[in-house]
Amino acid sequence: MLEVRGVSTRYGQISMLRNVSITLGEGEIACLLGPNGAGKTTLIRTILGIVRPVTGSILFRGERIDGLTTDQIVKRGIGVVPEGRRIFPKMTAEENLRMGAFAQWGTTEVAGRLEQIFDRFPRLRERRRQIAATMSGGEQAMLAIGRALMGRPRLLLLDEPSLGLSPLLVEQIFEMIQAINRQGTTVFLVEQNARKTLALAHHGYLLQKGEIVGAGTAAELGESDIVRHAYLRA
Repeated sequence: MLEVRGVSTRYGQISMLRNVSITLGEGEIACLLGPNGAGKTTLIRTILGIVRPVTGSILFRGERIDGLTTDQIVKRGIGVVPEGRRIFPKMTAEENLRMGAFAQWGTTEVAGRLEQIFDRFPRLRERRRQIAATMSGGEQAMLAIGRALMGRPRLLLLDEPSLGLSPLLVEQIFEMIQAINRQGTTVFLVEQNARKTLALAHHGYLLQKGEIVGAGTAAELGESDIVRHAYLRA
């Protein structure tokens, strides 16, 4: 589904990613673990074409996308729930959702997609006319996921979806992610909550200081000393 091959990036003179390679198979949940500042969000932004790699290539379903614009990449079937959710605060919940279907704006299909999202997230149906900024953190998290799903992505990128949520809401968000995957969407989950993430993922990668320093199945990562010492201490 997705291949990142030897990608390096820079912000000015600062090296952010160094020779990063990852592979996601269709139908999988793959995870990316790492501390703050490791380059996790930079990798998401690079996949989306917001940051351009200085070396390497990115392929989606066998086609190179690293030279495309972000809207072209999204239209090919990649959705994103960005770090901090990045909802449109002055819009209603329904308006936010409609923005997720920008490629089909004004078509009758959008109404059908809205109903599917409302069926998946009944709370959003109740809040459809509410201004997004006034919604709770959990509701905003649902809204960000729903907005991404409005584009019917084949691959969903999630950047720290549990950030700032209570333990109960974190549990709900991870259940949502698992349900989305079971219905056929490939998931790339970027998280610091290693315990929850490894319980969900099929395989994953560990990023530190812009480099992949560990890779394997979720079970293998959970048993590695570096992950256990840094992320899984009681």
